Amino acid sequence: MSFTLVRFIHTSISRNHGFPIMSPKKRLFTTAATSTSQKSSEERLVVVGGGAAGVYGAIRAKTVAPNLDVVIIEKGKPLSKVKVSGGGRCNVTNGHCLDKMTEDDGRVFPVSNSSSSVIECLMSEMKKRKVLLQTGKVVTTVSTTVGGKFLLKIEKRTINSVEHLEADYLLIASGSSRQGYTLATQLGHSIIDPVPSLFTFKIEDPHLAELSGVTFHKVKANLKLDNVQKNKPQLSQVGPMLVTHWGFSGPVILRLSAWGARDLFTSGYRGILLVDFTPDLHIEDVKTILIQHKDHFAKQKVLNSCPSKFGLVKRFWKYILDREGLDGNILWASISNNSLYSVASLLKHCSFGVTGKGIFKDEFVTAGGVPLAEISLDTMESRIQSHLFFAGEVLNVDGVTGGFNFQNAWTGGYIAGTSIGKLALDATLEEVI
Repeated sequence: MSFTLVRFIHTSISRNHGFPIMSPKKRLFTTAATSTSQKSSEERLVVVGGGAAGVYGAIRAKTVAPNLDVVIIEKGKPLSKVKVSGGGRCNVTNGHCLDKMTEDDGRVFPVSNSSSSVIECLMSEMKKRKVLLQTGKVVTTVSTTVGGKFLLKIEKRTINSVEHLEADYLLIASGSSRQGYTLATQLGHSIIDPVPSLFTFKIEDPHLAELSGVTFHKVKANLKLDNVQKNKPQLSQVGPMLVTHWGFSGPVILRLSAWGARDLFTSGYRGILLVDFTPDLHIEDVKTILIQHKDHFAKQKVLNSCPSKFGLVKRFWKYILDREGLDGNILWASISNNSLYSVASLLKHCSFGVTGKGIFKDEFVTAGGVPLAEISLDTMESRIQSHLFFAGEVLNVDGVTGGFNFQNAWTGGYIAGTSIGKLALDATLEEVI
């Protein structure tokens, strides 16, 4: 995971802190076959990718330079990740800095709690700005002409159709698609090999399946990997965790997968996960609570009476007792203090074998892509090829779960679109002079 974008901060363009939240209009933008003809006096921007970064960048460029011809080429459905983000609610950003606008973990959603509102907003704005959207097409090759323009080869996916298109500006915002990496290398860029990020952990424990659906509001999880010798603070995370049919998920696991993406890849997604289920209590306090509980509930069965300070559900309490080989039907009075100390140790240092990864719904994110050193973060323009821009996940940027990846898309699209629009305006002024 890379967070070298400390100065890569989105300039606020509205009171909604960088995202133009508008009332969605009940109409759809119908994509029709668009002509690739261009008036000689107009410049053209081609955006490869109709995701969050590409669409936002196209809208911004057209807003700054209304006479700029803007075309988006998308191989599938536009804004598909926006649709599924946040379980269909669309986690547009993370707003720990905002008051009364976020959920407890900082996630920000539209008031409607529906991704459709965000999609309709962006599609409506594209139509209003006259941004052309062509779907079902793939940009397969790109080269530069003697005059400094980009020559793109575009293939239609459903029929054997090839067309060529010239562009004055090119914005590659194709996400983690191989298409974007190919185009970037054709124009002289290198690629940091992409690896998966944001995924769940598969755990080697057949008894965990019985706990599927159990949620822990706060745990501390440490990830130990054989190929990581030095201590990495990022491989220790605190937060909510969820038990699934195959292992663990939830914010704490997704953050570990993001920070450890490349190390996990090289380790074959195998390691040890150490979980502290009572992170706010010292182990001596845990022992004391157990001893006091034994004194107060001596005549109750151990399984039926778990200390409330631990906040554990009965199913998980049984799991802990079973792992320690304790019969839950015995009375608290019959359990030895040494056994309670063992339970305390397990609650503070519970070890699980990680044997693989799962996919976090459809919100697949990758670490890797075009190196940040090869672009200017002030403009998102390539340092290798002028008038070439990048935004979104095609770059070697990946964020933890919670809206950070979408903020990267909005920010990159906004900066790239602004830069392209200003260049187009300057070119128009020079032509007039």
